[in-house]
Amino acid sequence: MTHPHPSSVARRGPRASAPRLGRPPDRPALKMLHFADLARHGLARGRRVLIRADLNVPLDEQGRVADDSRLRASLPCIRLALEAGAAVMVTSHLGRPREGQPRPGDSLAPVAQRLGELLGRELPLQRDWLDGVAVQPGEIVLLENCRLHPGEKADDDGLARRMATLCDIFVNDAFGTAHRAEASTHGIARHAPVACAGPLLAAEVGALGRALADPARPLVAVVGGAKVSSKLAVLQSLARQVDLLIVGGGMANTFLRASGLPVGLSLVEPDLLAAAQDIMTTLAQRGAALPLPVDVRTATRFAADAPARLRAATEVGPTELILDVGPATSRLWAEALAQAGTIVWNGPVGVFEFEAFAAGTQALSQAIADSPAFTMAGGGDTLAAIARYGLAPKIDCISTGGGAFLELLEGRSLPALAVLQERAQGPYA
Repeated sequence: MTHPHPSSVARRGPRASAPRLGRPPDRPALKMLHFADLARHGLARGRRVLIRADLNVPLDEQGRVADDSRLRASLPCIRLALEAGAAVMVTSHLGRPREGQPRPGDSLAPVAQRLGELLGRELPLQRDWLDGVAVQPGEIVLLENCRLHPGEKADDDGLARRMATLCDIFVNDAFGTAHRAEASTHGIARHAPVACAGPLLAAEVGALGRALADPARPLVAVVGGAKVSSKLAVLQSLARQVDLLIVGGGMANTFLRASGLPVGLSLVEPDLLAAAQDIMTTLAQRGAALPLPVDVRTATRFAADAPARLRAATEVGPTELILDVGPATSRLWAEALAQAGTIVWNGPVGVFEFEAFAAGTQALSQAIADSPAFTMAGGGDTLAAIARYGLAPKIDCISTGGGAFLELLEGRSLPALAVLQERAQGPYA
């Protein structure tokens, strides 16, 4: 389950907002033309609609779709276009093919098979589609892996123009690719007669905007992962906005070391100790908090069968590796999450792939799911944890994006969203 639940975004009643701690950076609302509005007003009937979806799904050893969550997430937009009487074309990338060098594993054929089953109709796959697509109103065709075209990743203008000539309305419903300027996400939106946001993309952008622009307080961010360097800008941005910042995973070791605590042989980034201290200082100056682990689970080697040892955070031995947080930390964090008004979550807080070091992430996941706050989660490892513990129905919005989620969290402008904003004054606006 890797899609937002638009119907559940407002399912919980409003909480009383706590006083704001400082002024967060301005985050103006993203104003885009919505395909749902065009369809509702009959403006898609008889039109050629090209949907850029995110159908990049894992395949098993037999080449079949192993997880159809992203396909299911794309169904509302596709069905909306069909019910609106449009001639529907859908395209997506799959994997990391070499442009102009197709291989059997790069084909969307398995996706066409499974997506057709979900739609309850045959879904033809068209391999050569830049020179034209024969599709009638009420029909649908899947266009082969768009990243096979030379110039796709470079956002080649000539390629984008060829794609744009295929449609009357371009619909971007692929939030997971919104941070990339590519021909099928950015360039085509510049040249299509109408460019708009699909319901999945609109729901994800709206949910994250709600979580950060005017959140119910306290606003809590949970950020896990291996290295501070990979999420430094996100942490710095959140430090200026949140009321509580929970840092877990390997990156917590750098914060522990920066606080003078022993971390043994754990992964640490010495050159970012000052940055970690600055983040803690920014939070403290605003009256916000960063509750570091008070106990941890360690091992003497990084392996699934390594015995776990429970240690106070002040008592990590010189030959030990911190691989998870302990039960006291989990209780401390759960108490804070229970009081939150909004929670944004990206990343596990331990090596949850190893059973002996999964308890911290499981406890955190459950605490977020049980919180009365508005909750939003994103990132591949985060989604894996949610799926593992069966918590998807209890998370308000689950983002399909990894890099896009982080960059929007950081406050950066995403190319595919920016161009939709630019085009929002088009003929149907």
